[in-house]
Amino acid sequence: MIVVKTINEVKQIVKQWRKEGKTIGFVPTMGYLHEGHQSLIKKARENDKVVVSIFLNPMQFGPSEDLASYPRDLERDKLKCSEAGADLIFAPDASEIYENNFQTFVDMHLLTEELCGLTRPCHFRGVCTVVTKLFNIVTPDKAYFGQKDAQQLAVIKRMVADLNMDIEIVGCPIIRENDGLAKSSRNTYLNDDERKAALVLSRSINKAKELIDNGQRDASVVISSMTEIINKEPLAKIDYIKAVALDTMQQIKFLNVPSLVAIAVYIGKTRLIDNLFYESK
Repeated sequence: MIVVKTINEVKQIVKQWRKEGKTIGFVPTMGYLHEGHQSLIKKARENDKVVVSIFLNPMQFGPSEDLASYPRDLERDKLKCSEAGADLIFAPDASEIYENNFQTFVDMHLLTEELCGLTRPCHFRGVCTVVTKLFNIVTPDKAYFGQKDAQQLAVIKRMVADLNMDIEIVGCPIIRENDGLAKSSRNTYLNDDERKAALVLSRSINKAKELIDNGQRDASVVISSMTEIINKEPLAKIDYIKAVALDTMQQIKFLNVPSLVAIAVYIGKTRLIDNLFYESK
């Protein structure tokens, strides 16, 4: 496994792989990798070569968010990548990605105006910009994103289609702890009491699944039941609980189209997300 820090090094390696007729899978990450990231890397092994980027993108963090405290451990990340079968790690500094006087951004409307985009207004401009740059650097055949970040996955798919990028975007299932908590780098922020309290997210998602599986299609009923569960946990504070259409990320009253039930909840000071996909029949 090769580890590089510059754009030129990545391009040279990829150029050689292309000469050899190799296909390339790409997993973009912000580092502090866990089993969820490893599941993406393992899925990407369906290609001849796998590139993982480790870049904590400052552009997608707001001024009051957790950029400074976000966990970092490159040596640990190297081990996780090696275990999962990565061929190349691209771990640039911010100055390598954003040179002086950087002025070009990739922005999107509609899909970014709800859920996380509503409460984090600069977030998806940062995501779209850095992912576009990484796609241009790595030039993958396929790129892999987790379904835990469901809105991000929808935004990236729309961006690739709108900008005619010749890349297949592959969504991969949420990886959970044994007790149901969705794996996240931010779980490391939680103390013991908060870790227990965080299970309220998966409990509410399971309740939503139960209701939907039993035929409930009224989004307000599903959301009300989830809200009741989360409000019983003293350490939890709801950011949002919403049902949205998968193609627009706009709120819906009834689950009669392909839908996403998504939640963001603060456990103490830590903001966690989870979701449930529903493909209407």
